[in-house]
Amino acid sequence: MNIIKENKEISLYVHVPFCKQKCFYCDFPSYAALESLMEDYVEALCTEIEEKASGYLIKSIFIGGGTPSYLETHQIRKVLNCISRLNLMENMEFSMECNPGTLEGEKLIAMFEGGVNRISMGLQAVQDGLLKDIGRIHTFKQFEKNFKLARKIGFKNINIDLMFGLPHQKVSQWRETLETIAKINPEHISAYSLIIEEGTCFYKMWNEDKLILPSEDDEREMYEITKGVLKEYGYNQYEISNYSKEGYECEHNKVYWRCMPYLGVGSSSSSFMDNYRFKNINNIKKYIENISLKSSVEEERRQNSKEDNIEEFMFMGLRLLEGIDKNEFKARFGINITSIYKDIIDKNILCCLMGEKNNKVFLTEKGIELSNKVMSEFILDK
Repeated sequence: MNIIKENKEISLYVHVPFCKQKCFYCDFPSYAALESLMEDYVEALCTEIEEKASGYLIKSIFIGGGTPSYLETHQIRKVLNCISRLNLMENMEFSMECNPGTLEGEKLIAMFEGGVNRISMGLQAVQDGLLKDIGRIHTFKQFEKNFKLARKIGFKNINIDLMFGLPHQKVSQWRETLETIAKINPEHISAYSLIIEEGTCFYKMWNEDKLILPSEDDEREMYEITKGVLKEYGYNQYEISNYSKEGYECEHNKVYWRCMPYLGVGSSSSSFMDNYRFKNINNIKKYIENISLKSSVEEERRQNSKEDNIEEFMFMGLRLLEGIDKNEFKARFGINITSIYKDIIDKNILCCLMGEKNNKVFLTEKGIELSNKVMSEFILDK
């Protein structure tokens, strides 16, 4: 039995950087055509997990990427066996990302038997033409088959990732996507707006005027439709882009939004522990080599100032529809939120961009639409 480090509760993020094919919109640290490194990477990853996560009490886990389900079945089992030896909180949420086109029964069984109790499936759209246009490797039929198989194996908590504002996407196609997925009844739906990120295939196309995107009005309508359709099917919006059935909010993501401690392991992973933010190196070969030489895989480390913590608490907390609890703000920082932000909060309430109720401040529906503008006002002079 490991000794718990001062009974400290943390969440654990495990990064698997491999993909069968890079999606055209993706700027995540993930790589295609590096299958030859998988075995050594899994070995190095397990070493880092044992060294860094042992002794903490783990309250949630998220295995993300990349495409974790692209690993071979025996590699998935190895990672999960390593995790099973940690101090895991009873009945904790244990998520793993899976992409249709990389899934099969063997892998799902390995996940289920290895303790994973929540899977997050990347779909994005139900129209095969749109899927092809954004670089997805699967069809909607493959997704359906994988979803039904996951249910049959026993997964009772499934998230589906969807995306709107895609090239050539019509408002009617987005409605069709939402209604089709709501009808198959996953417990959780994440609905993100496409963002053109630097360094992606779409960014290059956008710069060359080769990317035809929906208008701003159409994208705004898509967001409104999202809220309406998903509410009709019993999904509660609890964060700007996330909707769940009752009791199925993503506990791991709430750790990020509430600025609670988490440890990231694997190449490119980030952590927030003991008031420090730190990140591992991106290069997979270098990561494997450093682990084998018992050298540091940390690339950067920065201690948060009080102002950093206050800003992050505001930015992340306002993403949640319930907003920011004034009492929690005072408990964390030893001051009233109004002593710093009174004028900004009052101004945004007057403009109907923020609301105040039950000792909480939050974004209104109008405020969510203009969330980047509102949140930028909470940056402190340093």
